Amino acid sequence: MKSLAAISCVVLCLGVVLSAPLFATDRGTLPPPRKLTNEQAKIAAANYQKYCALCHGKDREGHANDHAPSLRSKSLMESGVPHAILRPMSYGRVGTAMGGYLDEVGGPMTLAETWDLTYWLFEQAGYDRLRFSTKPIVGEIKHGQSLYQKNCTNCHGKDGEGVTAPALGNQSALAHNTDEFIKHAILNGRQDTPMQAYKNILSESDINDITAFLRSKASGWKDDKPVLKKMPTPEHYIINPHGGDPNFNLSQGMYVSSKDLNQALLTNKRMVLLDTRVPSVWQTAHIKGAIPFPYYADLDETVAGIPKDVQIVAYCSCPRAAADYTINKLRAKGYTRTAVLWEGIFGWMNLGYPVTRGDINGVEH
Repeated sequence: MKSLAAISCVVLCLGVVLSAPLFATDRGTLPPPRKLTNEQAKIAAANYQKYCALCHGKDREGHANDHAPSLRSKSLMESGVPHAILRPMSYGRVGTAMGGYLDEVGGPMTLAETWDLTYWLFEQAGYDRLRFSTKPIVGEIKHGQSLYQKNCTNCHGKDGEGVTAPALGNQSALAHNTDEFIKHAILNGRQDTPMQAYKNILSESDINDITAFLRSKASGWKDDKPVLKKMPTPEHYIINPHGGDPNFNLSQGMYVSSKDLNQALLTNKRMVLLDTRVPSVWQTAHIKGAIPFPYYADLDETVAGIPKDVQIVAYCSCPRAAADYTINKLRAKGYTRTAVLWEGIFGWMNLGYPVTRGDINGVEH
């Protein structure tokens, strides 16, 4: 069975639960993390709206875009603070729309700011932290695979790629989330989301088997450390500055297909490509010639150096939310030669079109 696809978001949530629940009183609780100052909380709240609300929702409700999970669910916030929130926020989920927001990997926040945002999310949720074991859960992997295919694929995909819910086999997610964290999500679901609790549907043995199956997907995977590429400067913003205009026929007056964009690149048309994701994922994989243009950045600063007479194409990975958001802001500023890549960069790659990956010295694939 091929590897499960990477998760698009900040946390792990699953689609089944067991019939003999292990209640919070059986686990015990941990003391709350440090209390934020008023100023820290104010900055964290602003950072959430700036960086997270587009996908996770303005009120942390989740599923605003790209199946991004709820960040106020009781079962998550009582079991996932801090590391189950902090790690994906900081380093992202490779292969998903969830980029890394820590400045050390090319993101916009300092380590202190990512910690503060993690604590702010916990404070906003208002739940006690449960004490979780770090011991592995033993189960029958083959039976767990069968149960997963029967109970989880409608939402999470037969290969864990995510359909209407997050993907489940991301290496970093499995590395940072304990078996008990996974089991607790299966047991209790995610409140106020489509992820139901199956407490009275599957046995504890079944849940152990599913947990063991998911854990087995971490075997043999390797995290590669990206080599940060130098950010492009304005004189490099325009691709093929002496080329002709691509003259795209835009769907809905907004969207260009991967096929048409690739053809324009092959025929050396004059364009500007905007990668609207967090720059850490631009570092890892981007369409050759694209400039990092994060959706949350100050538009007056990022737009400097881009003329209004050139065709601009924006893309993201969700597959269009951040790009739509950015292009609409540009159009409001008088940039009318604008378009959004319909399939997003994952669709682009799945169709076989090339990207440049920063972690292997810019070699195209």
